[in-house]
Amino acid sequence: METPAEAVVKRGPDVWNHRHGGDRMVIPTPRLIESLLYEIPKGKVWTVGELRDVIAETCKADYTCPLTTGIFLRICAEYAETLREEGRKKIPPYWRVVRDNGRLFEKFPGGETRQMDLLRQEGQAFIRVGNAWKIERKLK
Repeated sequence: METPAEAVVKRGPDVWNHRHGGDRMVIPTPRLIESLLYEIPKGKVWTVGELRDVIAETCKADYTCPLTTGIFLRICAEYAETLREEGRKKIPPYWRVVRDNGRLFEKFPGGETRQMDLLRQEGQAFIRVGNAWKIERKLK
């Protein structure tokens, strides 16, 4: 959770710069992502793209590295479950982040089933799309 210690803004790869419309890419930190997870209200959901947009805005960058965001989001999820096992009441609500298309994350602790259970407790509904689950109602 502590590495890297601070977010870094640098020139991104040309292929991503073209796709995201700028060249200032921020590489976030797990702690930055953790702090933003607490901003998602109970009963609401952000897409990972919306999370990346908030990170970029916070760090005054054009976009956020999608690769490290995914890695650090998963680290936050695993950290949250460790806190839960220790009996902590306040844990980062990682389950409130879904893929840009509304699908759930199979690599979160407990997979899609656990994420769906946690979101159902907050009033979310789901539909089956192929072999995956997707949030039913409109995002954000």
